[in-house]
Amino acid sequence: MGPNDRTEKPTAKRKREARKKGQVAKSTDLNGGLVLGGGLVGLTLVAPAVVSGAGNAMRQILALTATPGAATSAAGLKSLMQIVLNVMLATVVPVGLICLGVGLVSNVAQVGFKPSFGAVRPDFKKISPITGAKNLFGARAIFETGKSLSKVGLVGAVAASALLPQLTNLGASVGTPPAALGSLMKGSVIGIAQRVVIAYVLIGIIDLIWQRRRHTKSLKMTKQEVKDEAKQTDLPAEIKGAIRRRQIQAARARMMAAVPTADVVVTNPTHYAVALSYDGSHPAPVVVAKGKDLVAAQIRRIAEENDVPIVPDPPLARSLHASVELGQMIPAELYAAVAQVLAFVYRMAGRRKVAVR
Repeated sequence: MGPNDRTEKPTAKRKREARKKGQVAKSTDLNGGLVLGGGLVGLTLVAPAVVSGAGNAMRQILALTATPGAATSAAGLKSLMQIVLNVMLATVVPVGLICLGVGLVSNVAQVGFKPSFGAVRPDFKKISPITGAKNLFGARAIFETGKSLSKVGLVGAVAASALLPQLTNLGASVGTPPAALGSLMKGSVIGIAQRVVIAYVLIGIIDLIWQRRRHTKSLKMTKQEVKDEAKQTDLPAEIKGAIRRRQIQAARARMMAAVPTADVVVTNPTHYAVALSYDGSHPAPVVVAKGKDLVAAQIRRIAEENDVPIVPDPPLARSLHASVELGQMIPAELYAAVAQVLAFVYRMAGRRKVAVR
């Protein structure tokens, strides 16, 4: 089944399932632009308090350090810390709260307020070196790198276009009183920042449109998937449950039938069991059965009845059970551990053959 077969729009159920897994369409660029704008507004609002607070703090610190030994005493250090804390509470905290509020509102506006813990659930596949290499050097990574460079170039060009005309005014500002110079610089800086924020927000809006189109495309379904989902939707809940139970039972029966063909069963030793088969048709061993608790006990029983070697290795058993699905090859990071287990099994089998002779 290739990507060209997925021609149908995703159904509401498909979208709900994707959302439960944390798969939503949102733009981090739009979040960044809005937060930057919120920070600019916050700085504009608290600018007088920043100047006044910094001046008062400087005067208090100079007065405190004017007395020899006063600043190094316990009371003096406590006073210095209190002065710094008061300045932060009056200047930094309001801006931070504004940025936090804008960030939350931006996220909720893009994806709605429906918390999902699927994205933060541990997934051992995400720490695979092979997967990491694909993410770093794949086509998507190259595209994202190009997009980031384009964004930086565009925002830089906007900032430069606002800054270059101001350079001609620097010579004329020589001799300007500090108060007037501060007002002049304030207007220039705010003007440049406003243009950068507008450019960043526009980039974010374009990125949001692209992210939504890309997300919808990734959720597209085949015609057969749409038909199967429609059949499942039309059935009563009791019949759906019965079908699901039969499917689980059939899958478990097929899995148990594959245990006698395994080369080894790796156990926890009681809570987990994973059966591996290596017939040379694949580059690496394949997981043919796995389970925990009662299912693990059944796998061990069938293995014992069919003389399949059972090797206790708790860390390896837990890793295999968590990171490898049925019918999949083991990941590259587990090659060494599985190779040691198989080598041990083959050595024991060889010794038994010699003993029988």
